[in-house]
This record gives sequence, C-alpha cells and structure tokens, in this order.
Amino acid sequence: MAEGAEVVKIIGALAREKELDAEILFEGLETAMIAAARKKYDEAIELDISVDRESGEIIGFRDGKLIDTATLGRIAAQTAKQVMIQKIREAEQDVVFNEYEGRRGQLVNGTVQRFEGEAVIIDLNKAEAIMPRHERVRTETYNPGDRIRCVIADVRKVGQRVRIVLSRTHPDLIRRLFELEIPEIADHVIEVKGLAREPGFRTKLAVVSYDSKVDCVGACVGIRGSRIRNVIDELNGEKIDIIRWSESPEVLIMNALKPAEIISITLDDDTGEAVVTVSEDQLSLAIGKRGQNVRLAARLTGWDVNITSPGGNSRRGEDKGAALSDNEKRILEQFREGGEITAPITPVAPSAIESAEDTPADDHDPLAEMAKLALAGAAATTAADSNKDDDHDPLAQAAQKIMASDESAETKSDSAQEDAARAFLTGKDDSPASTESSADDATTQDADENLGGDDAAEESAETTPDTSGDSRVEDSDSPERP
Repeated sequence: MAEGAEVVKIIGALAREKELDAEILFEGLETAMIAAARKKYDEAIELDISVDRESGEIIGFRDGKLIDTATLGRIAAQTAKQVMIQKIREAEQDVVFNEYEGRRGQLVNGTVQRFEGEAVIIDLNKAEAIMPRHERVRTETYNPGDRIRCVIADVRKVGQRVRIVLSRTHPDLIRRLFELEIPEIADHVIEVKGLAREPGFRTKLAVVSYDSKVDCVGACVGIRGSRIRNVIDELNGEKIDIIRWSESPEVLIMNALKPAEIISITLDDDTGEAVVTVSEDQLSLAIGKRGQNVRLAARLTGWDVNITSPGGNSRRGEDKGAALSDNEKRILEQFREGGEITAPITPVAPSAIESAEDTPADDHDPLAEMAKLALAGAAATTAADSNKDDDHDPLAQAAQKIMASDESAETKSDSAQEDAARAFLTGKDDSPASTESSADDATTQDADENLGGDDAAEESAETTPDTSGDSRVEDSDSPERP
C-alpha cells in the first residue's frame, strides 16, 4: 500500500509540473508495465496490467493468472522507464499543439535562442518556434538573447514533434501591435478596415471610427505621436501611413495617395482601373520612391491605380518606363534575339542620338538608343581594324622611321644652305656664328662711338677685312645700318 501511495504522489507531481492530465500519465504507466512484462513473459498470449487510480496498486494478469509485477527484473524496469519517458514527451507535444493551434495570428513574445542556417530558433518558454528566412524582415538583424515579438503564422505536427512557424512580415503583426497600443481598437470603437505593407519600409493603414466623438486617425497617432511611436519602434523604424476609410472609391483612393494633391479620378468598373490625374510637380510624390506609394495604394484600395499628368506622362503600379508601341516592341524583341530586323525602322539623325544622351531614362526613344548602339559598334569595328593594320612587320616599321628621319635631315640641310646663300647675297648672315660676330661688332662700335665719335667709326670700317668682294666694298660706303 505504501508503494501504491508513492506512485499516486509521483504521478500527481508530474501532472502539475508538465501541466498534463493525470489520466494520461496513468495510461502511460500501464502501457510501460505491459511492455516490461512482455520482456519476461514473451510466450504469454495475453497480458493485462492495471493501476488503481486511488491507491496506486499495480495488478497484472498473464493468460488469466495473477502475476507479481515486483519480480519482473531490472531489464523490464529499464524498458518501462523508456516507454514512460516517451509517453510523457508525446503528451507534452499534444498539449503544445492544442495550445498554439488556436492562437494562429496572435502575438507572442520570445527570445532568440540560436540560428539554423538562415532560420531563427526562438524560445517560447513552453516550446521552440522557428522563423524561416521568408518570414524575416530583410532590414532586421537578430542576436542570441534578443527579445522579439512575432505572430504565429502556422502550427503543424511533423512526426511526433510540433512545428510552430513565426513571422515578422505578416500584416497581422501590425494589427496586433495596434490593438496592444491603442485601446479604442481593442474595444472595437475603431476598426482597421484595410492594410497594405512592404515589410521593413512602409505600411498603409485604413481605419474607421464607429463613434462620432472619436477621431480614428488622431486616436491612432496619439498626443504628439506617442502611440504610433511605440509601434514604429517595435518595427525598427518602418514608416506607417494612417488614412481614413471611406466607402466611396474616389475618396479612398484620394486618401491613399496622400500627401499628393489629386486633380481628378476616373474609375472603370469593368477593368477595375482607376486613372488618377495629378499635376506635373505632384507626379513623383504620388508615385513615390520606386513606385512604392502607388503600389501600396493599389493594394489597399483594390483598384489598379494608374497615375497620369495633364501632359500625358503616366505610371501604373510597378511600371518603370514609358509604354512602347507595337512596332517598337517587335524591333526591340528582334534586336535582343540577334536576328534580322524585319519591322520598319525610321532613320535617326546623329543630332537625335546626341540629344538622346541628355534625355531622362523614362523619356528616351528606343529607336534612337538602337541607332546609338549600332554607331558605337561600327566605331569599335573601325578601331579594331586600324589596330590590326598597324600590327605588321616591326622591321618594316623601323625602316620607315629611319627613312623618315633621313628625309627630315636632308630637308633641314637644304634649308640651311638656302638661308646661307640668301644671307650672302643680301649682306645678312642669319647663321648663329654671324649673329655672334655681329653682336661683337655692335659692341665694338658702341665703344668706339663713346671714345672718338665719327673718326673711330670710320677707322673701324677701314680696318674690317674685305672678304665679300665688290659687294662688301659697296656696303662699306653705304650708311651704317642700325
């Protein structure tokens, strides 16, 4: 009896610690005892062992005969232990699955435990959860020990284990954070009617108030942004736009595209397209960075929003360039494939190609771009041919250089002789030696003029040797040149 009371006490303690049902533990104990008895009585046809829920007494029968369970032995006891541990683990997994299966889309707190590849393993106290790569925000980094808030995206069983998938990119994360920070949303005074999100960058939220005394946008923002700031901090700086919900599609689209100012909105119910006209200076503001604003507005409103200006420039959804005509599309397709271009092409002047370089990327002419590429290819081919022609015999190149230098030397020699002859005939020697002697004579003449005046100049003229014949004598009688 004392042993039975001890069994009941141990099972009650395990049930409280593991938060399990005591009946599950009793059934597991009976299964473990049958497995242990099978080790000893392997020839038995029928084995039945039961545990009294009140006294804890264990009673066993083998083919209708009473057996003493205390004599099963050490091996049977080890088998019973292993079976009991396995049953407890299965019971724990069942409890975890039942608890978290009904909490899909709910907010949970956890601690980053470790990394398995690009997945993050998060400890939820009672269980371990995984946050795969596609459920992570690209702009966020985590370290072991960090506290983190996520939403439960999926709960399923994989074998005997429970796999809990967490997400930081799911739109429900924004909803749960607003419910946590804004009591009016938790009390259903304010409702989140629509939500569009690009995780890590921007979120657009449409809200409506069911109480005329409560401003839905002001209640979500808070005094000086105190409420919305807590949500933004939890999202690591992700921008949040809060707009008023309206049953009118025109008003809703106008609110979704704020702060851009809208001129007109045209809706096509058959195609689901909304053509929004804005001024030229508001076009980039309505489209947003990389089309983010118009893309989120289209998701939030459910309309295919097409932004256009009075001048005709338009952007739709994620379009990043001007629309091409059918003929231009055929030309570009054939050009990419490298085949023969059969579509008619309008000749493009070089001036149009040069002006295309200064044209913005969104307004360029694809035909001018193709002509530019063709001219560049022709220039590259010409340069390659010229380089190829220059790469001939190096001996021939050396011979050409020598011949060119000889011709230059002969030309210089002939030019020098002609200059000397011209100087001899005119009485002027332009050679360097003559220039130096002339400079010396001029210096001597200046000195003689200082000493003796005109007499010294005449003596200098008489003492000059006659080396030029008659023409030199005639020059001595002529007036002195300056």
